[in-house]
Amino acid sequence: MLKNIYRSLSSLGFLVVIAIAALLFRPDWRNVSEWHLLSWLQDRQVELTGLGSDMDAIDRVTAVNPSKLPKDQAELAQWLSKKYRVAPEPMSAIVAQAFETGQRLQLQPTLILAVMAVESSFNPFAQSSVGAQGLMQVMTKVHTDKYDNFGGKLAAFDPLSNLRVGAKVLLDCITKAGSVEGGLKQYVGTTTGDDGGYSDKVLLEQQRLDSVLSGHAKQQVALSSHN
Repeated sequence: MLKNIYRSLSSLGFLVVIAIAALLFRPDWRNVSEWHLLSWLQDRQVELTGLGSDMDAIDRVTAVNPSKLPKDQAELAQWLSKKYRVAPEPMSAIVAQAFETGQRLQLQPTLILAVMAVESSFNPFAQSSVGAQGLMQVMTKVHTDKYDNFGGKLAAFDPLSNLRVGAKVLLDCITKAGSVEGGLKQYVGTTTGDDGGYSDKVLLEQQRLDSVLSGHAKQQVALSSHN
């Protein structure tokens, strides 16, 4: 009996030595093993604490190389990056998301970007005195349910989640008001005709952004005419 136990322990020790040697000389195996270990630890954490690991907002890439964007979006991202002193990579991700969301909601992407510019100057961690949060200064406590698909209310500080929720809130305001200007007034929370110049600021910024895009379009036309 004892001989069998010793034999089993010896075999196990031998296998452990082989496994350690393999991991030392094969970094690729070590990386896979570490990944499996991390996955196992995360699963154990869920089992022990009951806390899920829904990382939709955190896992999403919030930085993109500007060269990966279409030319017009890349130039717009670079322009915004310089004006608002934000790194071009995260700005490129924001611009790309604004165009994707705008197309899906049939909302002008430059309007979405203009709202962000006026609301937060592209600071994803901004918070107002009344509790408006993130890039588009969404009232999280009012629109908590809209963050359910993004992992919960803390996703308000994830720039891309905040953009998508804010764009939906903006669209609802515009639809209800019957016009972009009226929708902007509702978005900022005014119940009177005076919004303190908010809608004018947003529309002026949108004009600037449209000019950047149209400038790119004119350059493309000029280049094609020379060819």
